[in-house]
Amino acid sequence: MEPLPSRIDFAAELNAEQLAAVQAGDGPVLIIAAAGTGKTRTLVYRVAYLIEQGTLPARILLLTFTNRAAREMVDRARQLVGPCVNAMTGGTFHSVSNRLLRRHADLLGYRKSYTILDSEDNRKLMRDVLDQMGLNTKEFPKPDVLLSLFSYAVNTEEDVEEVLHERFKHHPAEISDMVQAFDAWSKRKFDMSAMDFDDLLINAIRLLESKPALLEEYQERFQYILVDEYQDTNAIQARFVDMLAAKHKNLLVVGDDFQSIYAWRGADYHNIIEFPDQYEGTQVFKLETNYRSIPEILEVANQCIAGNPQQFQKTLKATRASSAQPIFVRPHDGGQQARYILDRVRGLQRNGMALKDMAVLYRSHFSSMELQLELQREGIPFVITSGIRFFEQAHIKDVTCLLRLIHSPTDELAFMRLVCLLPRVGDRTARKIWGILRGRFNVSDAHSRLELMNALPKASRERWQPVHELLEVVDAEKLGERPFEIVNRFVDEFYDHYALDHFENYHRRIDDLHELGTYTSQFNSVEMFLNEMALLSNTDGKSGEEEEDSLKLSTVHQAKGLEWKVVFVLWLTEGQFPSGRSLEEDPLASEERRLFYVATTRAEDMLWMFAPKSRRQRDGGIQFYNPSRFIGELDPSVYHEDHVGYI
Repeated sequence: MEPLPSRIDFAAELNAEQLAAVQAGDGPVLIIAAAGTGKTRTLVYRVAYLIEQGTLPARILLLTFTNRAAREMVDRARQLVGPCVNAMTGGTFHSVSNRLLRRHADLLGYRKSYTILDSEDNRKLMRDVLDQMGLNTKEFPKPDVLLSLFSYAVNTEEDVEEVLHERFKHHPAEISDMVQAFDAWSKRKFDMSAMDFDDLLINAIRLLESKPALLEEYQERFQYILVDEYQDTNAIQARFVDMLAAKHKNLLVVGDDFQSIYAWRGADYHNIIEFPDQYEGTQVFKLETNYRSIPEILEVANQCIAGNPQQFQKTLKATRASSAQPIFVRPHDGGQQARYILDRVRGLQRNGMALKDMAVLYRSHFSSMELQLELQREGIPFVITSGIRFFEQAHIKDVTCLLRLIHSPTDELAFMRLVCLLPRVGDRTARKIWGILRGRFNVSDAHSRLELMNALPKASRERWQPVHELLEVVDAEKLGERPFEIVNRFVDEFYDHYALDHFENYHRRIDDLHELGTYTSQFNSVEMFLNEMALLSNTDGKSGEEEEDSLKLSTVHQAKGLEWKVVFVLWLTEGQFPSGRSLEEDPLASEERRLFYVATTRAEDMLWMFAPKSRRQRDGGIQFYNPSRFIGELDPSVYHEDHVGYI
């Protein structure tokens, strides 16, 4: 088909970098789109350009990571070239796979009307499988944990047994039982003609691999394939793309290796790095003109990321005028960091800035605890990415229920929550035990402790034994006056085991609990701590979820793709950001450095970076911290150090 006269003035609507990428010729194309450089705009105009060059929309495939992104791109392309774009195939990897399987699932032995399992359906199915195997107990890893591990293994194409061994290497777990559960669960899904989200992509690949004629049909159909956020693809997503693009090789992928931060959930950074090696003759285009941030913020981002090995070097170039330098602050501790931020937020509000234009970013959720407490005290509305404030999280409430019982032996709700953590104890059994104890469990009374031990089901007593011994120490040493010792020992001797079996994000929750132990070390009694916690958990101030104008608190991972006028980055210290655990796996801190790059490039107008000098430890001592290596890699001339933080 001959190209139609262009109705779009591409040269007028795109900058030179974007224009070159949009008008690239056939063959493999890699667009390295740095932060704030118009990645989506470039993809949309590439679709419009292909159509105006005579490509039938039905021969274009656009793959994204969210349905929202796909809808936005299709809508914008429709505004450029009209309703013909509706014939294009666009969507997430899973939605495109689903469309393929709805036509051909019978070739794999499924009904075309197969059921798609949502997360709750999948959880229930796993529970049923474990019940049939006699494994659905509180001691066995919970369905959510198993499903998370199975999903990781599938998406990274790693052996399920090896993934399980790595997760439970310090835990006495029966790996063979878990592998058997995986096999039984997989068979049940097939027998039911049901697929979960991972199965959609896996079965699409199986279908195409097993039916060469069908594969050839789709390879011929999709003359042009475009993939967004390619740095976030995992092993099977990349394989799916490679299979479909094998005939025409008109594969255009867009992404930013500087923003590859999801290895923990299976994303493979090498997919984008090795793309030019895999596809001979790849045309590489770089988008470096940034429309988001002031030059001073971009200089911080450029200097930091330059130290990473094995990447496509690029330099963000500003289009905005110069303004204030980013500010580096070294407060005494997390509490002073929180008060400093509170003061700056109030000042910005007085100058007319809305709270919704400000964000506080951090490496780990627990890093925001002191700030959450200060914001609640001051009645400043805020929203947390998890939607749950620190003391309202399940694992925090689980651990603090023991402190509640130490303080008040008649706290039935705390007792119920505590004993329901044990195997073979549900609400009915817990209520029965509470009746045997006559509505009172006095941890300082040996007879009461023995009554509880005898009332527990036999299967629960072994797991309760460490808590029983801990409570004997409470009585003997009056640890009720030192809540941090209660928290730390309860976590180490009991709850760590429970969390490993029950939570897919085990490491994050344990980090939170260690931080809880650190926080409680400032209180001289359980009563003082519980009073403070109750006040902060029941503040009548405005809720961030109810207020449109609220300060945003977010991990950096969840802030990717967003932007604010003002950004505060917390705890830029060695061991916190980069995290100590990440350094064990990657001593060069490559992904952590990319995470810092993402954090800084969220800021449009102002950037504050904090590196507190010290924090209390779980044993009540003080640990001193050095600023993050990411601060040390910056030329001091690119930021202003505010010594107000020392006060």
